[in-house]
Amino acid sequence: MRNLTTLMDFYELTMANGYYELGLKDDRVVFDLFYRNNPENGGFVICAGLEQAVEYLMNFHFTDDDIEYLRSKKIFKEDFLDYLRTAKFTGNVYAVEEGTIVYPNTPLVTIEANLCEAQLVETMLLLCINHQSLIATKANRIVRAAKGRVIMEFGARRAQGADAAIYGTRACYIGGVNSTATVLADQMFKVPAVGTMAHSWVQYFDSEYEAFLAYAKIYPQNCLLLVDTYDVIESGIPNAIRVAKEYLEPNGYRLAGIRIDSGDLAYLSKKVRKMLDKADLKDCKIVVSNSIDEYLLESLFEQDAKIDSFGVGERMITSKSEPVFGGVYKIVAVNKNGVYEPRIKVSENIEKITNPCFKKLYRVYDESGMGMFDFLALHDEKVDIDTLELVDEKKPWKKIDINKNWTIKELQKTIIKDGKLVYDLPSLEEIRNKTFSNLDKVWEEEKRFSYPHKHYVDLTKKLYEIKCQLLYECEKK
Repeated sequence: MRNLTTLMDFYELTMANGYYELGLKDDRVVFDLFYRNNPENGGFVICAGLEQAVEYLMNFHFTDDDIEYLRSKKIFKEDFLDYLRTAKFTGNVYAVEEGTIVYPNTPLVTIEANLCEAQLVETMLLLCINHQSLIATKANRIVRAAKGRVIMEFGARRAQGADAAIYGTRACYIGGVNSTATVLADQMFKVPAVGTMAHSWVQYFDSEYEAFLAYAKIYPQNCLLLVDTYDVIESGIPNAIRVAKEYLEPNGYRLAGIRIDSGDLAYLSKKVRKMLDKADLKDCKIVVSNSIDEYLLESLFEQDAKIDSFGVGERMITSKSEPVFGGVYKIVAVNKNGVYEPRIKVSENIEKITNPCFKKLYRVYDESGMGMFDFLALHDEKVDIDTLELVDEKKPWKKIDINKNWTIKELQKTIIKDGKLVYDLPSLEEIRNKTFSNLDKVWEEEKRFSYPHKHYVDLTKKLYEIKCQLLYECEKK
């Protein structure tokens, strides 16, 4: 396992050094990792990346080479470097599970730890959660737009580096894709790897027909031919049909499918479907690739395209339409004499004002199990459906009616306790299944790509009053 401890912003080290110099390194603090807006103005996010964050925390340590590098910067004293030499993560981690549907301004991960430890892990935690949550969410948008058709992830060669390709595939699988072209993702995570041929196979042979025939002889049981190297209608499909009739069928096989990787996919798919059906190849699947995303899928189906499955690459693995997930990591409480005092960040941009205090995240479900809304409460606050008082921050005068037959579920689990892993990390298949199960509890109105219903996140009355008091005090400073 690679040691990624120093994958951090340098200011984490300068702050940690400052805390150490001031004798504050062992002060207990709480940080929340959350995000402010759903990507692409969507209705929700699928949380992913927790397993990699946990692996990082459990392996957190500075090597001799790390210490020597830090010494070379000539700004850290030896006693601080000695502290880092034996440092490890000894705190607590509370987090929503991977595959959970989440919303803005709710803590996805909460770190309760000594000040230096909590500060030093900031960048890598954000990297893990930001990247995979973004890609899982984008993948699920594409999967939902496909309306039950197969989605294959083809993006490795367009990803921003090896890790983005590998962990991007993992996130895509969480989001619902069926398979990947990336072999290492299958080897590491058991995401089924699939693939047939590239244009170079067809170009190598003297003719397209020879290329198709050679492939059919090697892979007769799953023969899928790439038909757009020269001309789909005039060359590719006629040659594919010829191989099906002259070799595959006489030997007891069927042409499994054809793939189109360029051109007007709606027009070509309809034209090809007629040609295949006329040749008694109604069971031959039509696969397409070429810069596909949820918006193109919607357009293709509006045009009645005859497509059975899709290979999706760059627009999914990079979330090309919105490639940045705005997760942030903010201090929310400091332990003073055994009591957690709240901390708040104030900004001229209202959306950047943080929710203070050591908190818990809850979701309220109706009688049918559908998620109604989320709310935040103090970590030690008693929560009961019969006495719950909530405030909508944007409409504090609004009365929130709560049905006594609804149920409350705490969303964060204890993942690490006193530096020890106390949570059984699920398999990728289990996370994927959890995603599907959780999506069934999301209203269709929240799943719209355009102007989705806003899922409310309220505060308990106690938390709201503390926040208002802090804002008032900040105004007086």
